[in-house]
Amino acid sequence: MPRTGMKPPVPRLHQPVIIREARPGELDQVGEIRVAAYQAGGHMSADSGYAPVLRALGSEGDGTVLVAVDEEDGDRILGTVMLQPWPKAGQVVAGPGEAEIRALAVTPAGQGRGTGSALLKAVVELSAERGVRYLALLTQPDMLAAQHMYLREGFRRRPDRDWSPYPGVMLQAYGMTLPGPAAG
Repeated sequence: MPRTGMKPPVPRLHQPVIIREARPGELDQVGEIRVAAYQAGGHMSADSGYAPVLRALGSEGDGTVLVAVDEEDGDRILGTVMLQPWPKAGQVVAGPGEAEIRALAVTPAGQGRGTGSALLKAVVELSAERGVRYLALLTQPDMLAAQHMYLREGFRRRPDRDWSPYPGVMLQAYGMTLPGPAAG
Protein backbone atom coordinates (compact mmCIF):
# COMPACT_ATOMS: atom_id res chain seq x y z
CA MET A 1 0.00 0.00 0.00
CA PRO A 2 1.55 3.31 -1.01
CA ARG A 3 1.97 5.92 1.66
CA THR A 4 -0.15 9.05 1.47
CA GLY A 5 1.05 11.41 -1.24
CA MET A 6 3.13 8.76 -3.01
CA LYS A 7 2.28 7.38 -6.39
CA PRO A 8 2.25 3.62 -6.80
CA PRO A 9 5.21 2.28 -8.80
CA VAL A 10 4.70 2.10 -12.53
CA PRO A 11 5.49 -1.36 -13.89
CA ARG A 12 8.29 -1.39 -16.46
CA LEU A 13 7.40 -2.93 -19.76
CA HIS A 14 9.95 -5.54 -20.78
CA GLN A 15 8.72 -6.27 -24.24
CA PRO A 16 10.74 -8.94 -26.01
CA VAL A 17 13.57 -7.99 -28.31
CA ILE A 18 15.64 -10.19 -30.58
CA ILE A 19 19.41 -9.74 -30.64
CA ARG A 20 21.20 -10.56 -33.88
CA GLU A 21 24.19 -9.46 -35.93
CA ALA A 22 23.60 -6.33 -37.93
CA ARG A 23 23.18 -6.79 -41.66
CA PRO A 24 25.59 -4.86 -43.91
CA GLY A 25 22.73 -2.71 -45.21
CA GLU A 26 21.84 -1.66 -41.65
CA LEU A 27 25.22 -0.22 -40.63
CA ASP A 28 24.40 3.34 -41.74
CA GLN A 29 21.21 3.26 -39.66
CA VAL A 30 23.15 1.80 -36.73
CA GLY A 31 25.63 4.68 -36.95
CA GLU A 32 22.83 7.23 -36.87
CA ILE A 33 21.20 5.49 -33.89
CA ARG A 34 24.48 5.75 -31.97
CA VAL A 35 24.94 9.44 -32.71
CA ALA A 36 21.30 10.27 -31.93
CA ALA A 37 21.42 8.37 -28.61
CA TYR A 38 24.66 10.03 -27.48
CA GLN A 39 23.34 13.48 -28.42
CA ALA A 40 19.89 12.92 -26.86
CA GLY A 41 21.55 11.85 -23.60
CA GLY A 42 23.68 14.99 -23.58
CA HIS A 43 26.87 12.93 -23.95
CA MET A 44 28.00 14.43 -27.26
CA SER A 45 27.49 17.79 -28.92
CA ALA A 46 26.08 18.15 -32.42
CA ASP A 47 29.47 19.29 -33.73
CA SER A 48 31.52 16.62 -31.96
CA GLY A 49 34.45 15.15 -33.82
CA TYR A 50 33.49 11.78 -32.34
CA ALA A 51 30.26 11.54 -34.39
CA PRO A 52 32.03 10.25 -37.55
CA VAL A 53 33.82 7.62 -35.43
CA LEU A 54 30.51 6.43 -33.94
CA ARG A 55 28.91 6.27 -37.36
CA ALA A 56 31.75 4.20 -38.84
CA LEU A 57 32.33 1.65 -36.07
CA GLY A 58 32.06 -1.84 -37.51
CA SER A 59 31.71 -0.74 -41.11
CA GLU A 60 35.22 -1.90 -42.00
CA GLY A 61 35.00 -5.35 -40.44
CA ASP A 62 36.85 -4.25 -37.31
CA GLY A 63 34.31 -5.83 -34.98
CA THR A 64 30.92 -7.48 -34.67
CA VAL A 65 27.90 -5.19 -34.53
CA LEU A 66 24.83 -6.54 -32.78
CA VAL A 67 21.37 -5.03 -33.00
CA ALA A 68 18.26 -5.42 -30.90
CA VAL A 69 15.13 -5.57 -33.01
CA ASP A 70 11.48 -5.55 -32.08
CA GLU A 71 10.16 -9.12 -31.79
CA GLU A 72 7.11 -8.25 -33.87
CA ASP A 73 8.95 -6.11 -36.46
CA GLY A 74 12.38 -7.64 -37.05
CA ASP A 75 13.42 -4.70 -39.21
CA ARG A 76 12.88 -2.09 -36.48
CA ILE A 77 16.24 -1.55 -34.77
CA LEU A 78 15.86 -0.58 -31.11
CA GLY A 79 19.51 -0.59 -30.07
CA THR A 80 23.04 -1.64 -30.89
CA VAL A 81 26.40 -2.61 -29.42
CA MET A 82 29.75 -3.60 -30.91
CA LEU A 83 32.33 -6.19 -29.89
CA GLN A 84 35.85 -5.26 -30.94
CA PRO A 85 38.60 -7.80 -30.20
CA TRP A 86 42.30 -7.16 -29.70
CA PRO A 87 44.29 -5.90 -31.64
CA LYS A 88 41.58 -3.79 -33.31
CA ALA A 89 40.09 -2.61 -30.01
CA GLY A 90 40.95 0.67 -28.32
CA GLN A 91 43.23 1.70 -25.48
CA VAL A 92 41.30 -0.15 -22.77
CA VAL A 93 42.30 -3.54 -24.18
CA ALA A 94 45.75 -4.77 -23.17
CA GLY A 95 46.43 -7.80 -25.36
CA PRO A 96 45.36 -11.14 -26.83
CA GLY A 97 42.32 -12.73 -25.22
CA GLU A 98 40.76 -9.34 -24.53
CA ALA A 99 38.00 -7.46 -26.32
CA GLU A 100 36.17 -4.16 -25.95
CA ILE A 101 32.47 -3.39 -25.88
CA ARG A 102 31.81 -0.21 -27.82
CA ALA A 103 28.97 2.13 -28.67
CA LEU A 104 26.07 0.66 -26.70
CA ALA A 105 23.10 2.78 -27.77
CA VAL A 106 19.33 2.43 -27.45
CA THR A 107 16.64 4.33 -29.34
CA PRO A 108 13.84 6.08 -27.44
CA ALA A 109 11.47 3.29 -28.57
CA GLY A 110 13.82 0.70 -27.07
CA GLN A 111 14.24 2.39 -23.71
CA GLY A 112 12.47 1.01 -20.65
CA ARG A 113 12.02 -2.45 -22.13
CA GLY A 114 15.33 -4.09 -21.23
CA THR A 115 16.99 -3.45 -24.58
CA GLY A 116 20.31 -2.22 -23.17
CA SER A 117 20.57 -5.14 -20.75
CA ALA A 118 19.68 -7.63 -23.49
CA LEU A 119 22.39 -6.20 -25.74
CA LEU A 120 24.96 -6.27 -22.94
CA LYS A 121 24.14 -9.88 -22.04
CA ALA A 122 24.32 -10.90 -25.72
CA VAL A 123 27.72 -9.28 -26.27
CA VAL A 124 29.09 -10.94 -23.11
CA GLU A 125 27.79 -14.31 -24.35
CA LEU A 126 29.26 -13.74 -27.82
CA SER A 127 32.60 -12.84 -26.25
CA ALA A 128 32.68 -16.05 -24.24
CA GLU A 129 31.76 -18.10 -27.33
CA ARG A 130 34.70 -16.51 -29.17
CA GLY A 131 37.17 -17.32 -26.43
CA VAL A 132 37.54 -13.83 -25.00
CA ARG A 133 38.97 -14.05 -21.49
CA TYR A 134 38.61 -10.40 -20.46
CA LEU A 135 35.96 -7.93 -21.62
CA ALA A 136 36.46 -4.19 -21.17
CA LEU A 137 34.61 -0.99 -21.95
CA LEU A 138 34.96 2.74 -21.51
CA THR A 139 32.18 5.09 -20.48
CA GLN A 140 31.79 8.77 -19.79
CA PRO A 141 31.56 9.77 -16.11
CA ASP A 142 28.05 11.20 -16.62
CA MET A 143 26.62 7.97 -18.11
CA LEU A 144 25.27 6.90 -14.72
CA ALA A 145 22.45 4.65 -15.95
CA ALA A 146 24.90 2.72 -18.14
CA GLN A 147 27.38 2.38 -15.26
CA HIS A 148 24.64 1.00 -13.03
CA MET A 149 23.74 -1.54 -15.72
CA TYR A 150 27.40 -2.59 -16.14
CA LEU A 151 27.76 -3.19 -12.41
CA ARG A 152 24.46 -5.07 -12.25
CA GLU A 153 25.62 -7.37 -15.06
CA GLY A 154 28.90 -8.22 -13.32
CA PHE A 155 31.38 -5.65 -14.61
CA ARG A 156 33.71 -4.01 -12.12
CA ARG A 157 35.20 -0.53 -12.14
CA ARG A 158 38.81 -0.55 -13.37
CA PRO A 159 40.41 2.86 -12.68
CA ASP A 160 43.80 1.46 -13.73
CA ARG A 161 42.48 1.29 -17.31
CA ASP A 162 40.84 4.72 -17.44
CA TRP A 163 41.80 6.58 -20.60
CA SER A 164 41.92 10.18 -21.75
CA PRO A 165 41.32 10.61 -25.50
CA TYR A 166 42.32 14.26 -25.19
CA PRO A 167 43.10 16.75 -22.39
CA GLY A 168 40.16 17.44 -20.10
CA VAL A 169 38.27 14.22 -20.90
CA MET A 170 38.72 11.06 -18.85
CA LEU A 171 36.78 7.93 -19.76
CA GLN A 172 36.08 5.41 -17.01
CA ALA A 173 36.97 1.77 -17.55
CA TYR A 174 34.92 -1.25 -16.51
CA GLY A 175 35.89 -4.88 -17.02
CA MET A 176 34.80 -8.46 -16.58
CA THR A 177 36.81 -11.68 -16.51
CA LEU A 178 35.00 -14.37 -18.50
CA PRO A 179 35.12 -18.04 -17.57
CA GLY A 180 37.52 -20.17 -19.57
CA PRO A 181 36.55 -23.27 -21.47
CA ALA A 182 35.37 -26.17 -19.35
CA ALA A 183 38.02 -28.77 -18.61
CA GLY A 184 37.41 -31.85 -20.68
